[in-house]
Amino acid sequence: MTNIPGKLFAALALTALAATIAIGLLSLFGPDWSRFASATCTETRCFCEMPRTGALLLQPANSLSSLGFVFIGFLMILMARSRDWNSALPPLSANMLGVAAIIVGTGSVLLHATLTLWGQFFDVLGMYLVSGFFLVSALAKWRSIPDRRAMIYYGLLCAVLVAILYALPEVRRWLFAVILLAAIVLELVFARPLRLQVRTGYYVAGLVANIVAFTIWNLDQRGQLCAPDSLLQGHAIWHLLGAVALWFVFLYYRSERPVR
Repeated sequence: MTNIPGKLFAALALTALAATIAIGLLSLFGPDWSRFASATCTETRCFCEMPRTGALLLQPANSLSSLGFVFIGFLMILMARSRDWNSALPPLSANMLGVAAIIVGTGSVLLHATLTLWGQFFDVLGMYLVSGFFLVSALAKWRSIPDRRAMIYYGLLCAVLVAILYALPEVRRWLFAVILLAAIVLELVFARPLRLQVRTGYYVAGLVANIVAFTIWNLDQRGQLCAPDSLLQGHAIWHLLGAVALWFVFLYYRSERPVR
């Protein structure tokens, strides 16, 4: 893949632009986030980081670390647009995954900056878009579903998940876990053997990164790894490792060779 440094710089510049736009939009509505309905996590704890009352970003470390997803999302899109793209993963699908990653990061910024219910909605929306992509991708490879039909299934799945998120926000984490675990099983057991010359090591690396990230997330959530006033937050590390994991999965998909 040619001009990797250029793509990295472009992705970084686009991430900075997206962050600037997000801060600008947040400034139109904040910093008094108490005017809006609170995220459901506030009933227990919205992770370790102590909210900075009156600040535009209530949880700055958790907010800014979310931009890792935005960066790798833009990088996916830029790589998919390369003239030398040689993968069984269609450029359109790579772009869709990139957009989903950007939505994950943006939604996470909105949640941790505001701790509002609408911020939580966009945060979970991105998670559903990514896990839904994994699930449909595995099903499509296993059952030889054409790309266009798979896109329709993906759209329908996302619509159902959004409806559930709107009606029953309290089940968001469990539903995400079920979809993600189902996608992993389908991919490793049924889809992976059908992928030509795919590099499974990338997928395993993504799983390891996710397991480490979830362990840190759990310790942060329970207050066992917690320094509330610090900018070094376990949940922020979860964001960065989650972005790394998503990048490895993208490399896994990209490594599949097209049928000649």
